[in-house]
Amino acid sequence: MNSGEVSTQHVLLGLLAGGARHGYELKRAHDERLPQARPLAFGQVYATLGRLQRDGLVVPAGQGREGGPDRTAYALTEEGRVALDRWLATVEPPMPHVASTLFAKVVVALVVADADRARSYLIAQRRAHTERLRELTALKAAPSASLDDVIAADYAINHLDADLRWLHTTLDRVADWHREVHS
Repeated sequence: MNSGEVSTQHVLLGLLAGGARHGYELKRAHDERLPQARPLAFGQVYATLGRLQRDGLVVPAGQGREGGPDRTAYALTEEGRVALDRWLATVEPPMPHVASTLFAKVVVALVVADADRARSYLIAQRRAHTERLRELTALKAAPSASLDDVIAADYAINHLDADLRWLHTTLDRVADWHREVHS
């Protein structure tokens, strides 16, 4: 399991650290505890549980019905707890490469379009980022906001803020470039 990317396996191990759960409970807990993350698909949860069981990190811990089909609960093994502890203790290295659709679009816009079109894209993107910042700020201020909601919003706000600073700097650079080319 790679520590350099979001690891569904490790997140599920962490959710199982508090006790046995079945796949539906794990999906719901993931989506509640990581409110700004991409929701997990049920198929992904069950496929991941299958790999974790195959690798000896979880074991079936009984079945329940709860008004629906039989559901197998899974529990963390000692080996699973060790893998989780190792993952939690591993410092994440800063990303070595820029892997952003936003960055790629701006570069491609500059390659295939003129500066005016690139500038229009940058302005529209800045507007979208600013609107998302407003939404996240409102989410944090909501009386119903949980700690998970607030820390997820803080994380997203900080990333959006960095993107906005980059968009502003890039707009300035494109304007400077446009002036140099057309002088």
